[in-house]
Amino acid sequence: MRRNFGPQVGNNRFGGGGSGPGGRGGGSRVGGGGAPAAAPAVDMTKCAACKESIQGQLVKALGRAWHYEHFVCSKCRAELGKQNFYEKDSQPFCEPCYQNEFSPKCAYCQEAILDRCVTALDKSWHPEHFFCQQCTAPFTESSGFHERDGKPYCADCYNDAFAPKCAACSKAITSNYLTALEKMWHTECFVCRDCGSDFSTGSFYEHEGQPYCELHYHAHRGSLCMACEKPITSKCITAMGRKFHPQCFECTFCKNELSKGTFKERESKPYCSECFDKLVPNQ
Repeated sequence: MRRNFGPQVGNNRFGGGGSGPGGRGGGSRVGGGGAPAAAPAVDMTKCAACKESIQGQLVKALGRAWHYEHFVCSKCRAELGKQNFYEKDSQPFCEPCYQNEFSPKCAYCQEAILDRCVTALDKSWHPEHFFCQQCTAPFTESSGFHERDGKPYCADCYNDAFAPKCAACSKAITSNYLTALEKMWHTECFVCRDCGSDFSTGSFYEHEGQPYCELHYHAHRGSLCMACEKPITSKCITAMGRKFHPQCFECTFCKNELSKGTFKERESKPYCSECFDKLVPNQ
């Protein structure tokens, strides 16, 4: 508890017969039948420090009397007779020692907090020292903060450092997301890797850990029909190093299917034997 005034300094004179301190009438008596006796009066003629009689200048403080030179800080022993002092457990302290011993310490600088104090994370902080551990931006009453390993972070730095990241855009996920391919995605980022179309049907195709629509999945897999450029999902004809639906593998000239017979190639195009012989005589 802080004392906002200095100790009372004066002179103590001894006399006889009086009722004040040191006089014969100053004691407390215990009698029968009455109210309980009050606590014994403090002997203001003796120093609270050395217990010796006080003659001359004295200090009155904390309900006791002291030799002027004995009223000192309980920590550093500096004289307190002419300055304000602090009290703790009935002992006097100078201001620096009281603050160092009993004031809360700032979790950042470890110095005593003498004025305004912020209490957060079960610690005390100078207001100017309670800031984001990453970008050092100060917190306000409305900004709030996030905690990690006992340290405060602003929302942006916390999300950048600790929030899960979207597998597509690599930015922090702070709200709606979905899990697919053993990864996390913003809902708006989970689209075909090639064309950006969403998967409104609820299904997608996976290739090398990435999501694709059916068309681009087959394009990466090399299973698009060379003729119609649509996915091949069942029977397939492989010719000229490419793949075709059976019904799409036809003579370039007469358009008859070639799936049941032989064909001839010219300039990477298939022909039936009859058309090929007409187009390329003597071959």
